[in-house]
Amino acid sequence: MPANPALRDHLLTRRSVGQAFLAEPAPTGADLQTLLTIATRVPDHGKLAPWRLVLFSGDARAAAGEKLAEIAKRKRPEIDEAGIEIERRQFLPAPLVIGVISTAKPHVKIPEFEQLLSAGNVAFNLVHGAYALGYAATWITRWYTFDAEAAAALGAKEGERFVGFVHIGTPTTTIEDRPRPDLAEIVTEWRP
Repeated sequence: MPANPALRDHLLTRRSVGQAFLAEPAPTGADLQTLLTIATRVPDHGKLAPWRLVLFSGDARAAAGEKLAEIAKRKRPEIDEAGIEIERRQFLPAPLVIGVISTAKPHVKIPEFEQLLSAGNVAFNLVHGAYALGYAATWITRWYTFDAEAAAALGAKEGERFVGFVHIGTPTTTIEDRPRPDLAEIVTEWRP
């Protein structure tokens, strides 16, 4: 297979862009279908498709934030109004948020952990796909990713769990690259 310099450069330069720096437009129509197709082209042992996607756009983003604020008030009585407002804005300002749900189940040959990793790959492909289509994204896990009541309010069914929420939009700033790990410190070669 010949080298693909454009893909190499994409992989070397992709950066997450924080949700505060994501604005309209978000992918819609054919771009959204392409993004979702890219997202779901992941390793999937047994072709189980052990994941689902939940899209939050338009007014649904604020409605999801209201649900999270209600749950936060009930679970954390000490939360002040500023904290409630933070919960209300969890899915803002990015114009599109895609929740990635792992639907991993016991299987005779395929461990649930492997299925969970497949869902994680879907989330990461959303980030890559957004960048490839000229948008930007960030993959977020916050308390509501791991809270069963919040997850259910956001679309998870019994036995499912979110692996995160990918916020997508058009970048309003250029993000500087962050320091990356020194390969000499994280890579070893196995020897018998």
